[in-house]
Amino acid sequence: MQTENKTMKQLMQEKWTKRPLIISGPCSAETEEQVIETATRLAKTGKVDVLRAGIWKPRTKPGLFEGIGAKGLSWMAQAKKITGMPTTVEVATAKHVEDALHFDTDMLWIGARTTVNPFSVQEVADALRGVDVPVLIKNPINPDLELWTGAIERIQKAGIKQVGMIHRGFSNYGNTEYRNAPMWHLPIEMKRRFPEMILICDPSHICGNRTNLQSISQKSIDLDFDGVMIESHIDPDNAWSDAKQQITPERLSEMLDALIWRSEATDKQEFITALATLREQINHVDDELLALIAQRMKIADKIGEYKRANNITILQTNRWNDILQKAINKGDKLGLSQDFITKYFDAVHLESINHQNKVMNS
Repeated sequence: MQTENKTMKQLMQEKWTKRPLIISGPCSAETEEQVIETATRLAKTGKVDVLRAGIWKPRTKPGLFEGIGAKGLSWMAQAKKITGMPTTVEVATAKHVEDALHFDTDMLWIGARTTVNPFSVQEVADALRGVDVPVLIKNPINPDLELWTGAIERIQKAGIKQVGMIHRGFSNYGNTEYRNAPMWHLPIEMKRRFPEMILICDPSHICGNRTNLQSISQKSIDLDFDGVMIESHIDPDNAWSDAKQQITPERLSEMLDALIWRSEATDKQEFITALATLREQINHVDDELLALIAQRMKIADKIGEYKRANNITILQTNRWNDILQKAINKGDKLGLSQDFITKYFDAVHLESINHQNKVMNS
């Protein structure tokens, strides 16, 4: 048994350093037959590195399927024995950690609803002290990078050496395109904060449907993510949870074949030279943009002086609406999205208000 564990530990180490890292399996473990058949069919594709399944399911509303519980861990252990694939499950409490490790689960992940609660993360971290197991941490439900960073630091302080991140999108009021809005700039910022840390994408929870899985997976690959976690099921339409976002192992294999895996760098001199030239052009344009924005703020300062002298409020709603609408119309003709124009001008407008506020209250 000790030799088998050592062999699996070595295998897990190899999987952890592999790129891309592919994790797949059902949203929920439902029956022993379902778990083992899913694992067998995934193993047959030869493309999946780690088998996943939800054992405990934190649900938004009561009455929904909340997972089969600890008995599902023995099914995962049996699936590993049959296929040789390492296993991973989500944990949210110390008892979850204890049970998962008792059944030799090879990797753990912390879900979005747990990441949002520092007390829960600390409980999991305390349960992991002295344990040598990889841990992946999903982003919190809300777009708060400090919570995500804090969860990572708590797990690291528990002595866990192999810590990674999972981007599963963020809850966004009014969002209709995605189940959880990707907000790509946020995982990109986390990649900047933790450049050596593995970052994988969870397209299943971003999309909430199987239609857009491939496009979201490709987008993450293009952004230099290290792998994907995609939910698969032997009978997706009749899954006990999140049926719409799961695909069969065979469909997963086809999708993975269709993805274009890109590298972060190349040693081709022609590419390096061309890229350096274009980046230098961008540097010059950025310098010009900053100079123009600074010039705009100097004008805003003068406007603030006139408003102060005449007791006029800083915010002029009609004027701002007119500026924004003109910018959106012009941006559309220039190939710039409305979303970008709105965010950019909102930021510029806020900075302009701050400048005027300093002038009027100095």
